[in-house]
Amino acid sequence: MQQETTKTRYTDTELNEFKTLIKGKIGMAREELQELVGTLSASNTNGDDAAIAGKTLEDGSATFEKEQINQLAARQKKFIEQLEAALMRIENRTYGICRTTGKLIPKERLLAVPHTTQSMEAKLKQA
Repeated sequence: MQQETTKTRYTDTELNEFKTLIKGKIGMAREELQELVGTLSASNTNGDDAAIAGKTLEDGSATFEKEQINQLAARQKKFIEQLEAALMRIENRTYGICRTTGKLIPKERLLAVPHTTQSMEAKLKQA
């Protein structure tokens, strides 16, 4: 327990564990992004039929759905970028160090939110 409090960075073995976890999350996130892009493309090709038929209510609903999908895709892209930034921090051996306090972020938090750059202590002080 005492050793954990004086630790200033994660070991290479621990960093490799995080790297594997993050790469897996990136793979899943990219798959989800492709699905969203595919859904968006499919709805764009189907949208012409509703416009031709003059179904304005359905057209409005389709527009709303496209906006929702666009927002989800943008959020997914940002998530992928954050995960890729976490991989860069692993390569630089700065992963897991809180950017606010400079302390080591607990492993449990990094396993739950691997792209985080702040400890819960720092995050709560922001609020």
